[in-house]
Amino acid sequence: MSVKVYTTETCVFCHAETAWLDELGVEYEEIDIRDSGLDITAVPTTEIDGELIVGFNRPAIKRALKKAGLYKKGEKRANR
Repeated sequence: MSVKVYTTETCVFCHAETAWLDELGVEYEEIDIRDSGLDITAVPTTEIDGELIVGFNRPAIKRALKKAGLYKKGEKRANR
């Protein structure tokens, strides 16, 4: 099970999302969209077990994390 966050250096919402994931204790791989080779035009784009979520959409990200067994409220895990 994996979480990838496609970002850019100057994206404020990208920084907010990665800080939130850190706070939740979710392990993820941060990938600069320019280096991804993918045809993604909006950031942040989050991939959780193959599901793509465009934008910093907390409810959708939480649902995908729960579905993947990667989110447990109140549980902190080591970051990256």
